[in-house]
Amino acid sequence: MQQELSVLMAQVNPTVGAIEANANLVIQCIEQHQHNHDVIVFPELVLTGYSPEDLLLRDELYTRVDAALENIKATVKDCHVIVGHPSKENHHRYNSASVLHNSKMIDRYHKQLLPNYGVFDEKRYFSPGEHRICSFEIKGHNIALCICEDMWDEGPVDSIIKAGNDVLLCINASPFDHEKYKRRETLLRHYAKQNLTIVYVNLVGGQDQIVFDGQSFVMNSNGEVCARSPAFETSLQSISISDGSIEGSIAPITDTIPLIYQALVLGLRDYIHKNHFSGVLLGLSGGIDSALTLAIAVDALGADNVHAVMMPSRFTADISKEDALQQLNTLKVEHTTLPITQPFNTILETLATGSNFSGHKTTEENIQARIRGLYLMALSNQSGKMVVTTSNKSETAVGYATIYGDMVGGLAVLKDVYKTQVYQLAAYRNSLSYIIPERVLVRAPSAELSENQTDQDTLPEYSVLDGIIHAYMEQNESAEMIIKQGYNAKVVNDVIRLIKINEYKRRQSAPGIKVSARSFDLEWRYPITSGY
Repeated sequence: MQQELSVLMAQVNPTVGAIEANANLVIQCIEQHQHNHDVIVFPELVLTGYSPEDLLLRDELYTRVDAALENIKATVKDCHVIVGHPSKENHHRYNSASVLHNSKMIDRYHKQLLPNYGVFDEKRYFSPGEHRICSFEIKGHNIALCICEDMWDEGPVDSIIKAGNDVLLCINASPFDHEKYKRRETLLRHYAKQNLTIVYVNLVGGQDQIVFDGQSFVMNSNGEVCARSPAFETSLQSISISDGSIEGSIAPITDTIPLIYQALVLGLRDYIHKNHFSGVLLGLSGGIDSALTLAIAVDALGADNVHAVMMPSRFTADISKEDALQQLNTLKVEHTTLPITQPFNTILETLATGSNFSGHKTTEENIQARIRGLYLMALSNQSGKMVVTTSNKSETAVGYATIYGDMVGGLAVLKDVYKTQVYQLAAYRNSLSYIIPERVLVRAPSAELSENQTDQDTLPEYSVLDGIIHAYMEQNESAEMIIKQGYNAKVVNDVIRLIKINEYKRRQSAPGIKVSARSFDLEWRYPITSGY
C-alpha cells in the first residue's frame, strides 16, 4: 500500500571543480531537510558542476569526488539521497548518480545515453552505462532513476515504464535556451501519460558560456505540471506524492524576453563571482548595446561594482554624451571620461612619418576602436575589474566589430542576442524602471567613428539581417532556401559571405552567454580556412 511520499527538489548552483565546496552545499541541505523528507534529489554532476570538461581526465578528480561522497554518505540518515557525480570504475569514466540511505550507498547508476551535440561533448569523457534499471521502493512507491539524456531518446525510460515503476526521478544539467522549457515539457508528457509521475530536477547557475535555468518540475500521470521551481534562482522545494495527487508550489512561466534578460543577469553575475573578479568595466557610448549592457551589469552586480568609461571621439554627438550621462546618473554608476582624439591624431602622424601610410576610412575607424580597447584594458589591469564587451549576435555574425578594439574583454554579454532583441530587452528593462533614455531606443544605431555614420551604411536593416543570420546560422538553411522566403538575393549572399570571412574574428572573441538554440561559441564549429 502506497503512503505519502515527501520529495525535496534541490535546485542548487554548484561551481565547476569546487568539489569540496559543492559537497558542503549538499551536506548542509541534507542536514537541514532530511528529517522531514523521504527523498532529496540533487542535479546531475552536482559535485563537480557541469561541465568539468578536461578536468574529467585527471585521476585526482575522482579521488576527491570519492572522498566527498564518503562525507556526504556519513551525513545521510533515514532518508534517500540522490547525488550526481562522475565516477571511475575499471578504467572507465561514467556520468553517475549514487543512491544513499542510512550512511550507505545502496545503488549507483551510470548514464546510458551520452549527448554529443550542441554544447555537449560527453562521449569525449564518459563511457555509456550498462542497460539496466536503477530502482528502489519507498513507502510502497516503485521509484526509478535516470540522468538527463536518458529521457531524450528511446530506451532507458521505456524500460522503466515496462518494469512497472510509478515514480521517475530524473536528474539534469540542462542548459538554457529560450525555447528549451517547452521542449522538456513536451518530452516528459509523452512518458508521464504512460502512468508515470516524473520529478525533473535541474541545475541552476552560470558556467562560462552556459547558463542553467533550473525550472525543476513535477508532472503527474495526466501530463500536468503540478509543481515548478522558479527560473534562474536556487530553490529547495518540497513536494508530496500521494494517491495519484501531487502537492507543491508552481512558479509562473516567464515570457521570452524577461527570461532572456534573467539569463543574462545570472550568467554575468556567476561569471564574475565564480572567477573572483572585483567587478566590471565597460565602454559607454550612448548607444543601445552599451546602454543595455550597463543595465544588465548593474542588475547583476550592483552599481558599486560597475565602472563605465566614456571615450568620445571627434565624431561623437553631444546627444550621445548626454544620454550616457543621464543613464549613469540614474543608475548611480561611477564613470571616467577619456577622450580619444589626441592619441588618434598622434597615431596618424606617427604612421604618416614612419611609413607610406595614408588615411583610409576603415583603417581610421579601427584605430579609434583600438585606442578605446587599450584604455579599457589599462583600467582593467589597474583596478582588477573585468572588461565586458557590448557587441551583439548580429555584429558578431558579420564581423561588424574591431578585433583588438571593441572586441577586447573577458565576457561578451550580448554575444548571443540579436540586435532586434537588444531593443526588446531594453524596452523590457525600462518597463521595470526607466533607466535607458528614450532617445537611445529610437536613434539610428551608429559606431560614431566617422562623419554622419550609421550601421545601415554598410549593413542591411537589422530586421532583415537578423532573419538571414537566424536562417543560415541557427537553421542551417542554404542561400537558395533563404531567398525563397522573400529576402533579396544579393543581400542574402552578401550576409553569408560576411559570416564566412569573419570566422577568424569570432575565434578570438570573448565568450558569450548562450540564450538561443545555437550560439557562436560551443555550438558553432566551422573552419577558419575553408573553400566551401
